[in-house]
Amino acid sequence: MSNILKSSIANRQSKILYVVCGPTAVGKTDFAIELAEKFGTEILSADSRQLYREIPIGTAQPSAEQLNRVKHHFVANRSLEEDYNAGMFERDALEHLDMLFQKHDKVICCGGTGLYIKALCDGLDDVPKADEKLRQQLTERLENEGLESLQTQLKQLDPVHFEKMDSQNPQRVIRALEVCLSTGKPFSSFHVGEKSERTFKIIKIGLELSRDELNERINQRVDMMLENGWLVEAKAVFEKRHLNALNTVGYKELFAHLSGEMNLEEATEKIKINTRRFAKRQMTWFKNDEEIKWFKPTDSNVFNSIED
Repeated sequence: MSNILKSSIANRQSKILYVVCGPTAVGKTDFAIELAEKFGTEILSADSRQLYREIPIGTAQPSAEQLNRVKHHFVANRSLEEDYNAGMFERDALEHLDMLFQKHDKVICCGGTGLYIKALCDGLDDVPKADEKLRQQLTERLENEGLESLQTQLKQLDPVHFEKMDSQNPQRVIRALEVCLSTGKPFSSFHVGEKSERTFKIIKIGLELSRDELNERINQRVDMMLENGWLVEAKAVFEKRHLNALNTVGYKELFAHLSGEMNLEEATEKIKINTRRFAKRQMTWFKNDEEIKWFKPTDSNVFNSIED
């Protein structure tokens, strides 16, 4: 191996990706911005909803002031009409990192979508390709029988995956059920855990709070988002409510309100309850990753504790 090639490899391996993760409303964005300012670098978002430009309020996208402080990537860069998944994110994020590491020795990744973070850090498992005919049948079942019917079947076929997945996401329930039915094997059996090789070092930072503190933050944030015009935003995308990108906590409840199924007070309370449940599922996912070092975002010495 030539000295030039050895030097190039060593240089790439000296690059560091800091991954800031944790449940919704814990304070990841503020923390990541402070860390990025400390290192003089940029942020790559790993949030499967913040990348849609039409829904900035309901996805808690960084504010204009925050975006001006630190350059973000994968925020408001796609339309709701565009299909996007973790595999595409892995490809696109790695391409971005190639460019960012040419300018910076350290880059920050920030987000709460566990599958996106896994895709970027470890790569995705070799899961069988989609069975379009079976997927159509399951989609029709979803429309006719509701999500609960599919959830019940998936829980019976693969309780391991069901317990740690976002079971409220129809697309992910259908995908897991599709694999179970087409292969006769649990979806989780394809998660072999073999990591793809990365040419940069990865340091994972998890943020956590007590349940009471986090629940209070969630409640306050929901109220603030509604005050900032979330309902108006939901009205603007109401006709697109069939899109997968809008099958998520907050919009489903507001769409139910706009359809006359419940009043705004009831919808608000349901959003808070379902967001707390979502945060719990996020923590279950992240706590299974032994590489994550956990901190409280309120600790005054947290930045001094983060070492290369």
